Amino acid sequence: MPATFTLISSVTVGSGGAANIEFTSIPGTYTDLNLLISARSSRNVGGTDSIYLDINTVGTDRTFRVLTGNGASASSVSGSDAEITIFPQGTQTANTFGNVSIYFANYAGSNNKSFSVDSVSENNATTAYAQLFAGLWSSSAAITGLKIRSGNGFDLVQYSTAYLYGISNA
Repeated sequence: MPATFTLISSVTVGSGGAANIEFTSIPGTYTDLNLLISARSSRNVGGTDSIYLDINTVGTDRTFRVLTGNGASASSVSGSDAEITIFPQGTQTANTFGNVSIYFANYAGSNNKSFSVDSVSENNATTAYAQLFAGLWSSSAAITGLKIRSGNGFDLVQYSTAYLYGISNA
């Protein structure tokens, strides 16, 4: 049987924007989690913005390897920062949102938690970014809360969305 996706919760940012989106009291009844985000930054300084991911209110205890491409070149970096995704700013194509999928395998287990990120910053111009990210959260705790937040003082604009799905192996 195929895996079953169940919507746990969703958030749509209202007028005025929001500095973060948070999911709390995530039940431990699924095998994996998938967080889908469509967002845009309120800043107007050009380029893209990154968001940060806190797991159980913690923005540390993780390592990652990320591959970023922009249509002309690619780069790769390793680190331990919580910065994980790219979103278009107000100076890029109007009403266009970046999209991200964050997948947490075995999120309720007692081992360290691996996760992967696939993101794109949509832009109707020569340069747009894509990222692939492999991460590890070094904690035996079950994931019970997720928070995406701005690290650069911007807000997520109105109509930015986040959907958290629980995945059950049937």
